[in-house]
Amino acid sequence: MPSVTRSARGRTSALQLALLSAFAFGGAGPAAKPLIIAGLEPLQVTWLRVAGAAAVLSPLLWRHRVLLRRRPALVAGFGLLAVAGVQACYFGAISRIPVGVALLIEYLAPALVLGWVRYVQRRPVSRSAAVGVVLAVGGLSCVVEVWAGLSVDPLGLLLALGAACCQVGYFVLSDHGADGESAPDPLGVVAYGLAVGALLLTVVARPWEMDWALLAGDGQLAGARVPLVVPAGWMVLVATVVAYLTGVVAVRRLSPAVAGVVACLEAVLATVLAWVLLDEHLSAVQLLGGAVVLLGALIAQRATPREAPAQPVAQGGRTPDEPRSDGDLPTSGNLADLNDRSTP
Repeated sequence: MPSVTRSARGRTSALQLALLSAFAFGGAGPAAKPLIIAGLEPLQVTWLRVAGAAAVLSPLLWRHRVLLRRRPALVAGFGLLAVAGVQACYFGAISRIPVGVALLIEYLAPALVLGWVRYVQRRPVSRSAAVGVVLAVGGLSCVVEVWAGLSVDPLGLLLALGAACCQVGYFVLSDHGADGESAPDPLGVVAYGLAVGALLLTVVARPWEMDWALLAGDGQLAGARVPLVVPAGWMVLVATVVAYLTGVVAVRRLSPAVAGVVACLEAVLATVLAWVLLDEHLSAVQLLGGAVVLLGALIAQRATPREAPAQPVAQGGRTPDEPRSDGDLPTSGNLADLNDRSTP
């Protein structure tokens, strides 16, 4: 009984981290909008966000320098896919297709994660996770009101799908090597990932062309004039540093598939924050869609793993009798932990 209680508490804390990450990521858009209205280019704002976060976490680079030797592919992949790839593909997509359509396609990532688990790793997935994905995508289509601006642009759709694939990389790489004593520290993964992402974004954002004097001005937020350094600071510290750190830990403890469904709440929270801070009102359909996304997330997080298979299930994975190194989560969500109890 104590171990069951401890596991339940650990899962609850992991879900709380996932929700905090979704809230933090969701605040990026409302914080970035005053900067864009002031005259900064979207890609410049993105570079400012990533580079600022990389600078904040730069003291961790030396402390976790062993990552460059032991996990160079993980560091490069996280920076390329989870940081730079998602941002570049998404901004490229919204330049050609409606934002709602791009956002919906990007958040097909949880479904793609399930496909990765089922068809690439050849592992069965839980019914709860699958049902949660279907509900989350359906609800998200209502939140973004995808029908309001349908247009067909093959390149735009391809870029949006690229953003979804890069987001899959974020969830899979966040969980990579999470088992065992040699698991990479999330702080190091995020710090190096942001540093790599900042370098890559520098090439396309051209920050040397940015009008830095704009940051000394004021902007509108929540009906009041605020210094632009305030939303810029929020975007760097909360919407990036906190969001990535809590997100990586949540993925390791819940599993990529379940954390991916919970991450769909990011779009809902972003819409709600835009309502509160930017006076962008929500329709009844959007509110209903948000409730459906929340229902999907709740169903998905109830996915429970069955007993571990007889062989190790992932590269560097644990054996059936070997507890996970997450401390209070002996039955945590590795990619292989999505097996349904009813699956033979």
